[in-house]
Amino acid sequence: MPSFVIYLLGFVILSAGVLFGASILGVSNQWIAVIGLVLLGLGVITGVAKTRRRDAPAASETPSDNG
Repeated sequence: MPSFVIYLLGFVILSAGVLFGASILGVSNQWIAVIGLVLLGLGVITGVAKTRRRDAPAASETPSDNG
């Protein structure tokens, strides 16, 4: 399983706990949906940032000896 999927799975579980806690506290459903969307966006952004591979330097950046 790719590390991005594992990261997102953990973030979904964390978000579910936060949203469940908000519902127990009596937060309205409208705000719970907003919190869920924000958390989902943060999860995707941080997941991509943590698991992306670094780009290799391009070979075309070196000077050529063709003339």
